[in-house]
Amino acid sequence: MTSVMPRQKEQVTPAPLTPEREKKLKVRLAKAKTNLVLEHPFVGSIALNLPYYITTDVPTAATNGKCIKFNPDFIDTLDDEELKFLVAHECFHPMFEHNFRRGERDHRKWNQAGDYVINQHLTDEKIGKMPKQGLLNKSIYDMGGGTTDGIYNNLPDMPNEGDDPLDDCEDGEGTPAEREQERAEWKVKVAQAAQAAKMMGKLSANMERLVGSVLQPKVDWRDVLRRFVEKAKNDERSFARPNRRFVQQGLYLPTVSGEVMGEIVFCVDMSGSITDDTANQFAAEMRAVFEDARPSKLHIIFFSHEVCAYDLIERDGEFVFNPRGGGGTAFSPCFKYMEENNINPVACVFLTDLCCDDFGNAPEFPVLWVSTEKGTAPFGEVVLM
Repeated sequence: MTSVMPRQKEQVTPAPLTPEREKKLKVRLAKAKTNLVLEHPFVGSIALNLPYYITTDVPTAATNGKCIKFNPDFIDTLDDEELKFLVAHECFHPMFEHNFRRGERDHRKWNQAGDYVINQHLTDEKIGKMPKQGLLNKSIYDMGGGTTDGIYNNLPDMPNEGDDPLDDCEDGEGTPAEREQERAEWKVKVAQAAQAAKMMGKLSANMERLVGSVLQPKVDWRDVLRRFVEKAKNDERSFARPNRRFVQQGLYLPTVSGEVMGEIVFCVDMSGSITDDTANQFAAEMRAVFEDARPSKLHIIFFSHEVCAYDLIERDGEFVFNPRGGGGTAFSPCFKYMEENNINPVACVFLTDLCCDDFGNAPEFPVLWVSTEKGTAPFGEVVLM
């Protein structure tokens, strides 16, 4: 038998970075910035504030919030529209503060999450053309709520080897105080760039909303939900085994078996305005609450203009999400249903779009409204999803 040696992958020798070649690359980068200024002045203004270097120290491109590094061989693989996209991509990392707030999170996974957000915005705004290496997935973007933090939480801990980010988002340099100062300076740059583009009449409504979210960041509704649930925990005390530390003093006190979660209710809006993706987000967060907090009972009320269905999951049961219903929206039937069925939760969470005026009367237990749309409620706490 004749053995066949495996074919060796052809090694490509990088072309030397001669002064002439470097000059040509700089002309291409200058052209990309100029086109951004003319076609998308908001992004172009930011690009003008980021100096760049051509270096082989990075495999594709990278930014630390102070400058951009471009690999010459990678630039040569891109056409002019792809290069324009790449320059804009690098501007968005520090604009979204990716360089300054990674913390202890996994570097590659954080970079991935940031790329999914940036590439979706650039594609929606039709800024250049995304290189084939770019990460783009609308479902992942929506499931993460369109935020880097949300997408990071939904990505697997061990990303596939092929799912490499387009570039490297390096952490900002300096002390924590210096990085915080740089974050503040970036907000000023973003505000100035947006104002300049608006005066030229070239700031789209989507980009204006994006700038607003950068300058006034949204509260992560998942954190609010977790804090809300955490506050509902209480100590489980039992007189079956008296606290021996106080028996000798003639005091008969209960033992404390630790913090436990009582009964909690999730009211899930099943009206026609709730999409399947939104319902899936609801389910993911309910599962997280059930598995982390382990409430004594998890009540799930599916409702529209009336209560459509009800599920009960015991602490030792298995979480199952089986949405049913459809129609208009009314919140008061949920409270009426709880009262008629003797459901007395330590907390109640509504997952809804708040498109309703029928709230009913405020209950004795705390209520959190997690809403997909901006709105208010006559009682309880509201957080925008």
